Amino acid sequence: MINGEHILRELLSGVMAMGDITAWIMFLIGGILIYLGVKKDYEPVLLFPMGVGCILANMPGHFVVIPTDGGEIGFLQVLYEAGIANELFPVLIFIAVGAMCDFTPLIRRPYVMIFAAAAHFGIFVTAILAAWLGFPFNQAAVIGIIGAADGPTTIFAAQKFAKELLAPLTVTAFCYMSLVPIIQPPIIKLLTTKHERKIHMAYKEEKAISWTAQFLFPFMVVLFAGIIAPISVPLIGALMFGNMLKVSGVVKSLSDTAQNELSNLVTLFLGITVGATMTAENILTIDVLKILGLGAVAFIFDTVGGVLFAKFANLFLKTKMNPMIGACGISAFPMSGRVVAKLALKEDPTNFLIQHAMGVNVAGQVASVVAGGLVLALIPVLS
Repeated sequence: MINGEHILRELLSGVMAMGDITAWIMFLIGGILIYLGVKKDYEPVLLFPMGVGCILANMPGHFVVIPTDGGEIGFLQVLYEAGIANELFPVLIFIAVGAMCDFTPLIRRPYVMIFAAAAHFGIFVTAILAAWLGFPFNQAAVIGIIGAADGPTTIFAAQKFAKELLAPLTVTAFCYMSLVPIIQPPIIKLLTTKHERKIHMAYKEEKAISWTAQFLFPFMVVLFAGIIAPISVPLIGALMFGNMLKVSGVVKSLSDTAQNELSNLVTLFLGITVGATMTAENILTIDVLKILGLGAVAFIFDTVGGVLFAKFANLFLKTKMNPMIGACGISAFPMSGRVVAKLALKEDPTNFLIQHAMGVNVAGQVASVVAGGLVLALIPVLS
């Protein structure tokens, strides 16, 4: 005999569950992410899917993440297990990024790696501060990796050493990456004078880099990173493999696929899957608030480190450089480079810094993986 009351209860279960205020808070958070992506154009390819995933994951009685009554898991949980739990998505993203990168500015001026190193100062400041706030060393170190300004590296590190914080760490890293256009400009303006922001750096018609140098450069980077921090090889290897596809010149279809179809598809899946980890129980905690604050500290100190190092270098240079390019040393490629180039044009419409800004930004992409690998190598030793 069919129980009418039971049927009614099942039909109205979603309505009754909406009395939980935490669900509404998460809907609001998801809505804010969508708003920032769609209306403000802050990295919509990341924030838009993340916002949708957040809303889906917090719908009462849903089956997009939690198992159904029959034991089948939801489709977002399938994506999570297939791409994040085993580090597949971060590696695929790095192949795509590598295929997009042009390392010739870095090959011409390898000294820009110094700016990239200075711009990752936030990793170590944040890790120390997180430990001081009571996080265990493994968690504190992974929180510091948010300062690499590289979402895939954060996922990779969290999956190995802080699985319990994977959701808030990933969301924090990607959100702050998307907010680089908001975070960096006020810090740069605070640390530089109007005169410094107007410094011109001449565009140079430089000799072409040989194909051999471009092709061997990725191999040398992987070799160096593998010796210094072997744990970084999956990410740096994927990044450089993507670049070798591009540089080789014989697999254009594979290079184009990595830059377009692979990049778009993995970014779509990564965004909505990361958003689906933003459930109320994962996000609405004191530790998550601390992580959000520490993520801001990481990005602030990254920018501060890069700009101040450039100002310091100017003390010894006859031809002064625009210190704003130091801020491009973070891994947020190409966002940070574009931000600095726009700032330069705003101060002086004839000041084109894009060549120099992107050169430092590409160096930051490499430095982020190496710096993150060093931190990961230290975790098992010091824990």
